[in-house]
Amino acid sequence: MNFKVNETAEKLRGGYYTKPEIASFLLKWVLEKRPKTILEPSCGDGVFFSALANLNHESVGDIIGFEIDEQEAAKASKIILNTTALSRIIYAKDFLGWSLEQKFNPRFDAVVGNPPYIRYQYLDRELQSISEQIFKEFHLRFTKHTNAWVPFVVASLALTKPGGRLAMVLPSELLHVIHAQSLRSYIVSECSKVLIIDPQELWFDDALQGVVLVLAEKKRLCQEKSFGVGIVGVKNQSFLIESPKKCFDDVNYSNGETITGKWMRALLTNREQQLFRDIENRPNIKRLGEIANTDVGIVTGANDYFLVTDELVDEYNLHKWAHPMFGRSEHIPGVIYDKKIHLANRKAGLPTNFIWLKDISNEDLSSKLKSYIQKGELNKLNERYKCRIRSPWYCVPSVYSSEIGMLKRCHNFPRLFLNKMDAYTTDTAYRIKIKQSEPSNLVYSFVNSLTALSAELEGRHYGGGVLELVPSEIEKLLIPLVDDRGKIEQLDKDIRMRTDAEALLLKQNRDILVKHSISKSESEIIHQAWLKLRARRQRRDY
Repeated sequence: MNFKVNETAEKLRGGYYTKPEIASFLLKWVLEKRPKTILEPSCGDGVFFSALANLNHESVGDIIGFEIDEQEAAKASKIILNTTALSRIIYAKDFLGWSLEQKFNPRFDAVVGNPPYIRYQYLDRELQSISEQIFKEFHLRFTKHTNAWVPFVVASLALTKPGGRLAMVLPSELLHVIHAQSLRSYIVSECSKVLIIDPQELWFDDALQGVVLVLAEKKRLCQEKSFGVGIVGVKNQSFLIESPKKCFDDVNYSNGETITGKWMRALLTNREQQLFRDIENRPNIKRLGEIANTDVGIVTGANDYFLVTDELVDEYNLHKWAHPMFGRSEHIPGVIYDKKIHLANRKAGLPTNFIWLKDISNEDLSSKLKSYIQKGELNKLNERYKCRIRSPWYCVPSVYSSEIGMLKRCHNFPRLFLNKMDAYTTDTAYRIKIKQSEPSNLVYSFVNSLTALSAELEGRHYGGGVLELVPSEIEKLLIPLVDDRGKIEQLDKDIRMRTDAEALLLKQNRDILVKHSISKSESEIIHQAWLKLRARRQRRDY
């Protein structure tokens, strides 16, 4: 977890500045409707006003901008004077609080901008309260995992007139993070069309923050049909010289079931969407939640303290309290964790010992154990939230192992592993307990293109391109369960030998998907869809 004290001033302010050519592209689109009033809720140094001044904006009579940073607001106030609008006002104050005061009266023909990307826990108390009120106002589910840009978009869209346009630079996680689900639902309910322009590159220098351009047209009437969401991928910024209208009109829009949850399915072609829907409804294809339960690993509150090397165990004479544990991808090279792998990890000097200081009596408190506990306190581990809420702070709760594990993050595709060692795991992995079938069957069946594709659709990722899944997402993964018939050993070997991911999935498909009446051509469609989404996540050519 990142703490506020460790973040840069730029990160805490959430300011990622828009390039002029991007601002110009978005403005060209909203100006097509000849708006009279324009809102910029987070104007920074005024890049959108500078771009507006260079475009034909004779229809615009009223421009309002907000910027909480007074120095940046002063810059924007100078730049806005270059526009020809009759009324040009920059407020050096918070937009969200103002939007509440206005009771979200839809008074703007167009809204443009690049809202701040600030985690909820980094906002001050007042802004946290205002954000929560905005969610409540629109009956949207609130979570403290949210980010400032989410209520910014909700408030901006609410202030947009029926038939008006909203054009913004937003984090690409809009498409898939759980905390943005209420926003996705709100956008679809309010808008007739939503275009997402999805760049392959990272546009912000020195930041692993992927972004998309969102061009949304609000419904004229509540009962108006929504065409849904369309996503178009772009490479480099050559699209900026094209007509925004052409981009908006020519894309294939998806609605209905495709966009009720995450918007990742809108990245698939109609054929891919239809086939995936067909396969997921077949009775022999299961969700992982039907087969097994998923729980987080052991939450120690200080993994570096509780997961240690043999050398440290010897130094503090902690042998009585040391138990086998894994917690990193380097611990598990294949899909089987057994004594052989555990011994290899120990010989490599990896931390493989979980220090479980449970039910310590006075007789147990040797000088070395006292010294180790004091070491943790000198490093203020006892003051960390997860540690200070338990007594004593060094006794870790909810300790149990499971026959199957799964790492939280992956590069190519997620995999389960068979925990033959009965080892414990930190919260960098999940504990999976199977309800039916043999554990080895589930571990083996998990490696195929269908499951890999469903992971891309259900999971989340950020600028670095690593795929991450939480338990609620894992339980939605599609599993074509088969009997491994002893083949798990070969799968383990293939992965440890670093067999090419694409070749390995094709090999598994031939053994697994065919047993579920998925034809060769259907299997190829699913595989190509996975390749496409993986390439997008990793920001490379497909």
